[in-house]
Amino acid sequence: MFRTLLLSLITLGAAAAEKTPVDWVKPQIDTVKPRFFYFSSACRPFGMVNLSPDTQPDKTWDSGYRYYDDKIQCFSHIHGWQIAGLPVMPVAESSDHKNYASKFSHDDETVKAGYHKVVLKDHGITAELTSTTRVGFHRYTYQKDEAAHLIIDLGRKMMDHKMIDPVAKLRDDKMAIEGSTTMGPTGRRKKNFTVYYVAEFSKPCEAIGDWKKGKVVADFGKLTEPLMMKVGLSYTSLEGARKNLKAELPHWDFDKVVQESYDQWNEWLGRIKVEGGTDAQKTKFYTDLWHAHLGRRIISDIDHSYPDNTGKQTEVRKGKRHHYNFDALWGAQWSLNVLWPMAWPELMDDFADTMINIYKNGGMIPRGPSGGNYTFVMIGDPASSYFAAAWNKGIRNWDAEAAFEGLKKNAFPQGIRDHAGYDDSKNAVSGGVKYYIDRGYVPEDIPKSKGLHRNGAAMTLEYSYQDWCISQFAEALGKKDEAKMFQERSNNYKNIWNKELGWMVPKNYDGTWYEDFTPIAKGFTAKGFTESASAIYSFYVPHDMDGLAELFGGKDKMAERLESNFEKAAPRRFIAEHANHAISWVDYENQPSTGMAHVFTHIGQPWRSQFWVREVHKKTFSDITPDGGYNGDEDQGQMGALSALMAIGLFDMDGGASIKPRFDITAPLFDKVTISLNPDYHPGGEFVISTKNNSPENIYIQAATLNGKPWNSCQLPHDLFVKGGTLELELGPQPNKSWGVEK
Repeated sequence: MFRTLLLSLITLGAAAAEKTPVDWVKPQIDTVKPRFFYFSSACRPFGMVNLSPDTQPDKTWDSGYRYYDDKIQCFSHIHGWQIAGLPVMPVAESSDHKNYASKFSHDDETVKAGYHKVVLKDHGITAELTSTTRVGFHRYTYQKDEAAHLIIDLGRKMMDHKMIDPVAKLRDDKMAIEGSTTMGPTGRRKKNFTVYYVAEFSKPCEAIGDWKKGKVVADFGKLTEPLMMKVGLSYTSLEGARKNLKAELPHWDFDKVVQESYDQWNEWLGRIKVEGGTDAQKTKFYTDLWHAHLGRRIISDIDHSYPDNTGKQTEVRKGKRHHYNFDALWGAQWSLNVLWPMAWPELMDDFADTMINIYKNGGMIPRGPSGGNYTFVMIGDPASSYFAAAWNKGIRNWDAEAAFEGLKKNAFPQGIRDHAGYDDSKNAVSGGVKYYIDRGYVPEDIPKSKGLHRNGAAMTLEYSYQDWCISQFAEALGKKDEAKMFQERSNNYKNIWNKELGWMVPKNYDGTWYEDFTPIAKGFTAKGFTESASAIYSFYVPHDMDGLAELFGGKDKMAERLESNFEKAAPRRFIAEHANHAISWVDYENQPSTGMAHVFTHIGQPWRSQFWVREVHKKTFSDITPDGGYNGDEDQGQMGALSALMAIGLFDMDGGASIKPRFDITAPLFDKVTISLNPDYHPGGEFVISTKNNSPENIYIQAATLNGKPWNSCQLPHDLFVKGGTLELELGPQPNKSWGVEK
């Protein structure tokens, strides 16, 4: 009996000690020089509220929460793509109210997914932060024997925009401050954008000063217990903020909300369970998943009302699902478009619905909307691969006819493709779509064009892929004529292949080849290519690897060239500094390169993909310190999603846009990966990837079985994946060049 009791206690202890996904997440990875929207600790998945400390609040790059700074400037509620605001700071009565930043130490800090605790040394205050989706929740413990003050600095410059027209009113019961503040325009988000707020307190307060310039100071007197504050947000109205607050947080139980945040993150992140591997690998994996569900922001209210800023003035419209603010999906065909459908297909529906609503409101499917309007960030129409992937993976709770209509419009003159980076001209031509259609390529230096990223070779390659995506979507919808037309256009990539040089080469406006061509260059970008160079873009034909191989002179020659690129890039860890992309032969710091390691799978040498995928992950994405992990530009979850895909050994070269999607298989880091399928979309239960002989040296697949039967392909059809089952991989230290070469 004693032995049985002892075993029971040991089992219970082990269960209690088992880490949850939230326990593995390490939010401070790569916080040395982040983008402003990168770090959001007290945040729910895609939360409207992104509450966290800011140590550098007034820049877009190298800003937000920076690990090695020694002062916290404020706690702000919004960290999104071109949106920021509502900074607050608790202070003591004797504190400097003008320069209210406070020193802090990581020794006195707890940072988790959904919770942040830190001691403000200069003010003698312990600050704790958590949130619901639309409400920030604060708990401040004042340690000094003096009055407790709180600053809400509505007029403070945040990120790269000024805050204008601050409004603050103390409610009659003195238990809340309500109002609004407006984000001034930026170079990307061209229009003002207003956020409404209701800040409720657990104690009454008195106003200090007149608040006319937006610096709200509230006095709570001496406190014998912590002060709590709930801040409800809305982008539609003050009444919307009140409704969001009432619906999501009607009580004052701070610890309950912290636990609910943990529970929600555990449910989301736990949809992929990994076993085996090192602690560092699990930390990075779950942090990757966390980032993949963090960076993009809900801007609709609890009742799905959302701001439409595509017209002359902001209109409030009613949707059916969450409505989002997000950076471009440029390059997402190799990250989010592959990851989300596996276990979070409802997200694909949400974002599809957002883009369709913007199309119906403003006339174009967007390329990175912010503040309810277009930003025209980057190039092309990355939504084409998104919609095709969603539809062809059976994720279809959106208006397919409207989506196809919008994608087709974008693919012709005056659509979104005709707007190069940030070109908001009414009659834009900088995207060169007319030339693409008439000549079969986009030339350089188009007259009367403006904007950034006017890179004809990159546009030609990306439009070709996007045309193929639309052809696949059209075929699935039974639109045979459109499918044929876009399929033919998808071959335009061949028109910038220079046979003599053996690279994709830009063409001048007069049709001649660009003469000063080199496969790599110096600086931010090479002539004709977007934040990259020909050495990378020459492999950017994800929809037709067979056709590309013919241009190279065969698959073996293409593999040799690609192998050479990787060997040259290895000493630099396969990345370049953000301002120097053109120098790279392979660049996993930026989107155009992020499919390169998997190209070998599609030209008959899957063992080389197995090797280079592992090398890239190890050297580029494995760091779990504040100094690395995402290499400075995580792009709202794209690099996190890519790293997670590498870790579990699944990918999709064409972004899942094919009418019959197929995953590429490489060796996972873990002994076992269990992916829970969403029963509302895919009734297969779960899909398991298990390994034999897994070790750091055993990176090559020797043999495989699918549901107990031999599997000799390096690809896995999506329709088999969603039925559930088990893929077992036998691994070894040397490549098996006969496995996986079957189509």
